[in-house]
Amino acid sequence: MLDISLIMLGAGNSSRFELPVKKQWLRIGSDPLWLATTKNLSGFYTFKDIIVVSKECEYMARFAPHYKFVTGGETRQQSLKNALNLVNSDFVLVSDIARPCITHELFNKIIDGAQQADCVVPALKIADTAYFGDDTIDREKIKLIQTPQLSKTNLLKKALQTDTLYTDDSSAMRAVGASVWHVLGDEKAHKITIKNDLSKIPLAPPSNEQFVGTGFDVHKFERGRELWLCGEKIDYEFGLKAHSDGDVALHALTDAILGAAGFGDIGELFPDTDMKFKNISSVLLLQEAYKKVQNVGFDIVNADVTIMAERPKISKFKRKMEENIANALNLTPSRINVKATTTEKLGFVGRGEGIAAIASANLKYYDWTK
Repeated sequence: MLDISLIMLGAGNSSRFELPVKKQWLRIGSDPLWLATTKNLSGFYTFKDIIVVSKECEYMARFAPHYKFVTGGETRQQSLKNALNLVNSDFVLVSDIARPCITHELFNKIIDGAQQADCVVPALKIADTAYFGDDTIDREKIKLIQTPQLSKTNLLKKALQTDTLYTDDSSAMRAVGASVWHVLGDEKAHKITIKNDLSKIPLAPPSNEQFVGTGFDVHKFERGRELWLCGEKIDYEFGLKAHSDGDVALHALTDAILGAAGFGDIGELFPDTDMKFKNISSVLLLQEAYKKVQNVGFDIVNADVTIMAERPKISKFKRKMEENIANALNLTPSRINVKATTTEKLGFVGRGEGIAAIASANLKYYDWTK
């Protein structure tokens, strides 16, 4: 049995995908794509290490604490070099998280080819006539290169010690004189690059699970500041003391949305020690937090906010507040509910010293099948 580590590359920004969700976070059943793809490949072999390259390592590790995670670079090559720093096996198998349907048959071909060369690569032939500019090309000489690719670790590390950028491992290996062996690839190992690629491979739809998050926040009054609640400016003698604009209701809602996605809290994303958030609109913080939640595969279903204030009276602003939140989250106002209450003169709220808010939000998986 060969001594092999598995590297899964998934640090891209999905810039060509044109959906609000990064492709690596599309849900296949309950699993994000990166996890479903890694489970598929790791089920074929006992790897020494499984290393996932990402820009969301801390969040990913909550899904699979038995994997190793490493932060990706700005290029595929840099991401791979970062991962190779963790590899001490004889061989390394490198694949893309965007190839979720690699078959056991293709995997075995690659492993069986390990004795043939320093690098084993699946490649597809083309059936159509090919042109380069105005000139035809001998299609028998054209190969479409796929992953996973199996390489001798020491040679791949050496091959990547260059400023020349390569789009796959075999190109870098060949450049340093390593031998490359091609095995017949598989159409099923199609890579997801644009959204239309989703129709070309058989994938299970996302599950219909829903996730609930709650948020709570409180701020005391401070003279000389504007009062903002749910993105609405309220005419009052006091504002709320805070690093941002102090919109206590949107802070609670932001925490609820982050909590439903298991994404920490508002203080982690927007620390009050960072001056770029000084006096910032909490509407912008809400939108940025929701964008992060969308990127990892969620859509919001509805939200409910309760504002606790003895004064000022805010009942007349509730519909406008709902509209503000709906606009920020690209929802209809019917999905947002804002309530106002007092604390019956009890506590700091009852004494008119500040305002508190509690919120809940429901999320579901983004339905990429539609």
